[in-house]
Amino acid sequence: MTSAQPSHRPVPELPADRYVRPLTDQTVALFTDRVDVPTYDRSALTPAVVHLGVGGFHRAHQAVYLDELARLGETGWGETGVSLHSPKMRDALVPQGCLYTVVERDRGGDRARVVGSLLDCRYAPDDPRAVLDRLADPRTRVVTLTITGGGYPVDDDGTFQADDPVVRADLADPTSPTGAFGYLVEALRRRRRAGLPAFTVLSCDNVPENGDATRASVLGYARLRDAALADWIEANATFPASMVDRITPETDERFRQLLIDRYGLRDNWPVVTEPFTQWVVEDRFCNGRPPLERVGVQFVEDVAPYKLMKTRLLNAAHSALGYLGSLSGGYRTTSDVMDNPVFADYLTVLMREEIARQLPAVPGVDVEDYQRTLLNRFANPRISDQLSRLCGRGSTKMPAYLIPSLVAARREGRPTALLTLAVAGWFCYLRGYDLNGDPLEVRDARRDELQPLAAHADPRPLLSERSIFGELGDDPEFVTALDAALRDLESYGPAATICEYLATGLLAAA
Repeated sequence: MTSAQPSHRPVPELPADRYVRPLTDQTVALFTDRVDVPTYDRSALTPAVVHLGVGGFHRAHQAVYLDELARLGETGWGETGVSLHSPKMRDALVPQGCLYTVVERDRGGDRARVVGSLLDCRYAPDDPRAVLDRLADPRTRVVTLTITGGGYPVDDDGTFQADDPVVRADLADPTSPTGAFGYLVEALRRRRRAGLPAFTVLSCDNVPENGDATRASVLGYARLRDAALADWIEANATFPASMVDRITPETDERFRQLLIDRYGLRDNWPVVTEPFTQWVVEDRFCNGRPPLERVGVQFVEDVAPYKLMKTRLLNAAHSALGYLGSLSGGYRTTSDVMDNPVFADYLTVLMREEIARQLPAVPGVDVEDYQRTLLNRFANPRISDQLSRLCGRGSTKMPAYLIPSLVAARREGRPTALLTLAVAGWFCYLRGYDLNGDPLEVRDARRDELQPLAAHADPRPLLSERSIFGELGDDPEFVTALDAALRDLESYGPAATICEYLATGLLAAA
């Protein structure tokens, strides 16, 4: 397991007469006694990376790695951020020169650093031409993406969806696009016309086969525009796969206030995250690449085993913890739930017995140690994630993260009771209230479609959604087990049900 871990000095107490100052290029040097600030000349950075979909995770992850590179003297990899759907990030960051603070939190305390690798932040709808100019700029060599799974116009098996509404809209006016792939293809068209090399498109999204999904999206859209252009892109651009990992909760006002109170620093949009960070990348770049191996990134021939380990263990465990914890009532964060040893035991056995045994060997990784690391990360009270965030987009997360382990385990005759209990937890959560009758906010693009199906006492109507469950609904033993898990949750609640499942041998019998 490789992670980039910057060093930080202990933070002294803030003097009573210390003024609170906004974070800018002009003020950043004033914080050097208490915050880790960039040690390089930002004006010397080459804007070689464009990132589409600037959010908290990107700023806690990829941008930090680029900042680490710059601190080592690698000035060729500054970046431009582009927001596609909201001007809020641009409005927050541009007034402070696109500097921002990352606060790493663990049981030992907080460590704050200012990141300087982000040189500009644009809101694409305000000036599509400026974004295209940056993408077509010969200095741009890599384009990275965090546009969420819904931003890729591909279906569940990775086939390009030509009838995607954003694709159709961009085809109607291709020189003024709105979607990520409209921008990418138009920029690549301009580069081809100008005799410039293509750029690498590197997805950092948590989607299955993210490199293939990106390639299919770019080439599928390009072929609708110009077959010759698509052929040029296919021959010249590359679309490496990647796996990214760093727990990054949403920033709220209390963290902005923390920076003011502790450091005398006013940051419009800081990022709060954990010390752990991981980035595994397929080493397939067409126009040079940043030497990120110097700061802990793993370049490999095949990302698949790393990604499978992360999605099947971390993401599936997050979903299970989110739904069962939320149903219990009173729990709001991951550390809240992990403080209850029943849920900690549940995750331990779920990962060890029902998920990890199906995973292939992962080069350089001790999977048992990885599971222990996950339990410690989930229990970190200083960076506890909101359960409501983990529960969002269940109709996308369940078939991507949890259902595949369930299907594989049932095919191999392995235990599945705890995986089945997690599915039952999602069914109950979809109904919109916890087991005490208090309301739950269901944030899912398919909520209006799925909620009435989940309202049935019989699980089969919802199981008939093959886009989520595949053929599980045709498995009578699973249907029976899921029906029993639903009744157990409703009658006894998650904690008592977990205790019963762990203690009575249902784990082995399911």
